[in-house]
Amino acid sequence: MKPPALSVTAADADADAKAIERFCDMLWLEQGLARNTLSSYRSDLRLLARFLRAHGRTLDTATTSDLKDYLAHRLGHGRQGSGRGAFSARTQARLVTVCRRYYAWLVRERLRPDDPAALLTLPRLPRTLPKTLSVAEVERLLAAPAGEEALALRDRAMLELMYASGLRVSELVKLRRDEVDLERGLVRLIGKGGRERLVPMGEPALEALRAWLRLGRPELRKPNSGDALFLSARGTAMTRQNFWTLIKRHARAAGIDACLSPHTLRHAFATHLLERGADLRAVQSLLGHADLSTTQIYTHVARARLKALHARHHPRA
Repeated sequence: MKPPALSVTAADADADAKAIERFCDMLWLEQGLARNTLSSYRSDLRLLARFLRAHGRTLDTATTSDLKDYLAHRLGHGRQGSGRGAFSARTQARLVTVCRRYYAWLVRERLRPDDPAALLTLPRLPRTLPKTLSVAEVERLLAAPAGEEALALRDRAMLELMYASGLRVSELVKLRRDEVDLERGLVRLIGKGGRERLVPMGEPALEALRAWLRLGRPELRKPNSGDALFLSARGTAMTRQNFWTLIKRHARAAGIDACLSPHTLRHAFATHLLERGADLRAVQSLLGHADLSTTQIYTHVARARLKALHARHHPRA
C-alpha cells in the first residue's frame, strides 16, 4: 500500500535538482561517462522528478510503485504518438537503468535507507544488427563529393576518414588539426570515457585530408575558427547535425536508398574488416570499445551478409 502523498515545496524541488547534479557529477568523475550519456540521464531524472512532484512525491520519497507508475505513464504516452515518439523497449531499459543507478547511489550515500528501484525489471531487448553498406555502395558514397571546391574537399575528407578509421561522428567533428599525423598516417582520438587511442588511416584518406588542409580549409577559415580540423561553410567547427545533413545529401547523389545513420560508415568499417578476416580484438581496439561484446555484434552482421550471398549465388542454396 502506498504511503500518503505529501505536499511538495519549492525547497523539495530544489533538493531534487541538486541531487541530480551531484549524481551526474559522480558519474563523470568516477566512471567517465560521455557528455551525451550524462545529458540523457539528467533529462530522464528531471522528467521523473516532475512526474513525482505532480503526484505529491520527490525523488527521495518515491516508492517502487511510484516508479512503476512513471514507467507505465511513459509507455502510455509513447504509444499515443508514432514513429520516433514511440516508447521503445530500449528507451524503457534506459529509464530502468537510470533509476537503478540513481537510487543505488542514494543508498550508498546514505541519503535514503532503501532502494525502490531494486525490483524494477529490464525489458528483453531484441538483437538489432547495425545498418551497413556493401563495399560498392561505400565506393559510390565516397566518390559523391565531386569537384575541387572547399566544401567538396571537406566532405570527401570527412567521409574518407570516417570509413578509413571507423570514427564515431562525435570523434570526427571534434578532431583538432594537431590530432592528425599526416606523416605517420595516424589519428589520435579521445573516445568515450576519456579513453585515448591511435587509429591508422589509409592512403585515400591521407590524400583527401592533405587536399582539404592545403586547398579547402584555408578558404573556409575565419579568425574565430580555432584549431578545429573540419569547418562549416561559416568557418565554425562542424557539428553532428552538419555531418548528418551532408552524408544524406551525398547518399542521395550516389543512388543509395538504404536508410543511413550518422554511424553507417563506422559500421561498414567494422563489418568489412571482419569479412576480410580481421581479428575481433583488433577491431575492438580500432573502434574504441571497452567491452568485446559490443564489437561482437559485427560478427553477426558479417555472418548475415555471407548467408545472403550464399543464398543468392550458390547453386544448392
